[in-house]
Amino acid sequence: MGLMDKVKTQATQLAEKAQQAGQMGQAKLAEVQAKRKADALLLELGGITYAQRVGRADASSEARATELVGLVQQHEAEHGAVSVTSANAVVAESTGVVDPGATIPAPSAPPPTASSGPLPQAQYGSGDAGS
Repeated sequence: MGLMDKVKTQATQLAEKAQQAGQMGQAKLAEVQAKRKADALLLELGGITYAQRVGRADASSEARATELVGLVQQHEAEHGAVSVTSANAVVAESTGVVDPGATIPAPSAPPPTASSGPLPQAQYGSGDAGS
């Protein structure tokens, strides 16, 4: 096998790997977009449910809630079951605090203090700039 044949074989293999990586990227992008759509549907449905429970729902909220349930069911038929993310998990992901009611723990040791004496004074010219 000549050098050019080896180069062609390697180029073909690299092109196939790049195409596979591109397809995997497209699949992941589609998955993320589907998750965002489901989250948006559930967010609106949750808002309507909250408004209904506290007595602030408008006249069209029941019809919109029914429509949203149908859209979520359609989404599940296309993409699989929708999982509801805990609000605590979302807070933990964005803030690093697992329990939103928890306080940030105090440091285990106090911060070090600088005790190397007074700061050095700046030295300026004697005022004889022209001499």
